[in-house]
Amino acid sequence: MDFTQVINHRRSVRKYDSNKPIDPKIVKQCIEQATLAPNSSNMQLWEFYHVTSSDKLKKLSNYCFDQSASETALQMVVVVVRKDLWRKRAKANLDYINKVAGRKDPKDYNRREKFASTYYNKLIPITYFDFLGIFGWFKYIVYWIIGLFRPIYRQGRKSDMRVVAHKSAGLAAQTFMLSMVNAGYDTCPMEGIDTLRIKKLLNLPFGAEINMVIACGIRIPDGIFGERFRIPFNQVYKSI
Repeated sequence: MDFTQVINHRRSVRKYDSNKPIDPKIVKQCIEQATLAPNSSNMQLWEFYHVTSSDKLKKLSNYCFDQSASETALQMVVVVVRKDLWRKRAKANLDYINKVAGRKDPKDYNRREKFASTYYNKLIPITYFDFLGIFGWFKYIVYWIIGLFRPIYRQGRKSDMRVVAHKSAGLAAQTFMLSMVNAGYDTCPMEGIDTLRIKKLLNLPFGAEINMVIACGIRIPDGIFGERFRIPFNQVYKSI
């Protein structure tokens, strides 16, 4: 399929054919392609849990309230936001900059390398660090005051950075689902879930957050609930 066909073919499929297995290796490849999705500051604050065991699938389906998509799914992928790993991911970016630059001493960096180094050494910690929400509100107020005089980034609170991290995870999830279509498979993203029980099932740390659970399989005819409905394009498209 070309890209337009992929876009049109992707649907939230809610029933899958139990007689048509899907290859976990191909699903893994689609997850790997999902990691190429654009994300804020290249922080990649995500993890993907590929669930294939029947026991875990049964429990996960129950925590998805036994929706038809989860009940019939042959595999599932849990997209997890790891904002708590921001220090490690910032360091990984710094290590990559050092590797590409081929110079260990930042004094020898060119202009672009110096900017990137400063970005991950100073700006990212200022952006992501918080303490009980207090520092976040302080940043928020300071940004708004500065914003009275010039354009400035205004998302300084802990809740703002959660939104940023979840947006990036959502971009990766969409990339995964489109990749699955190209592989001949179908998916259904689910947000009606018990996130606490899923965290316990996956043995996730306190700071991890569930973004969504994606059911995977091959559709059957009644797995699509009617024609796709969208608000008329002229109501959502604004040319300025």
